[in-house]
Amino acid sequence: MKKYLYIYKSELMTSLGYTFDTIVGFIGYVIMIFIFLNLWNFIYSDPSELIKGYTMNDMIWYVIMTEILWSTVGSRKLCKQIANDVKSGAITYKINKPYSYVEYILFNHLGHVTIKFILITILGMILGLISLGTFPNINALEFLGVILTCIFATVISILIVGAIGMLSFYIEDANPIYWIYSKLILVFGTIFPVEFFPGAIQTFLRYSPVYVVSYAPAKLFVNYSTSGLIEVLISQVIYMIILFLLTHFIYRKGVRKLNVNGG
Repeated sequence: MKKYLYIYKSELMTSLGYTFDTIVGFIGYVIMIFIFLNLWNFIYSDPSELIKGYTMNDMIWYVIMTEILWSTVGSRKLCKQIANDVKSGAITYKINKPYSYVEYILFNHLGHVTIKFILITILGMILGLISLGTFPNINALEFLGVILTCIFATVISILIVGAIGMLSFYIEDANPIYWIYSKLILVFGTIFPVEFFPGAIQTFLRYSPVYVVSYAPAKLFVNYSTSGLIEVLISQVIYMIILFLLTHFIYRKGVRKLNVNGG
């Protein structure tokens, strides 16, 4: 475990040198929130009106949280990195290293996104307070619970994207699969809450990755409950275990295929 913590710390220290770039990148986040603020202002005739159980402020805070999660993880870059490692053959140099490639990807990318997550969360909260003037009904301890679900959501996102990237062992280009995944998360978990979709789709989404990586942490933030926190954490732990095993399985089978083909 120490070696993975060292990998995490090394990447964390490297990312500190790019703090200004992260802040500049926040401009895109501000523009996105500004668009949604105006969109929901137009949809809601009265800020206190309820649509599918959400007030206008709830919807804006929901989008702020989902955009924090989506903007932080850097999925496209991670998928491209893994796919390039496989296609270029660079992964052969990492196979014989004294660590697991799956854990290396996980801890390295966590180190890469930690500072970004902290900065965007702080700036997102400030932006929400400036725009709305109110904060969701949640205390400091409950907010820490939400942050824990956000950390788990990030780990799950990295494992999912890692598994997609490792499909490059078997197919020429995994990017189209990532594109489909990213659009599903964007539409069904980031832009609109699950409650906005028909009943059958809601049932499916509550058991899909959308629930654990996007919807649930944001929903918990705008409508906190202890039972909700426990439910989300249990779901996330189950997903992490399954995805950890699945990613390792895809990787081991891919390396075996690489060795058989003389890679």
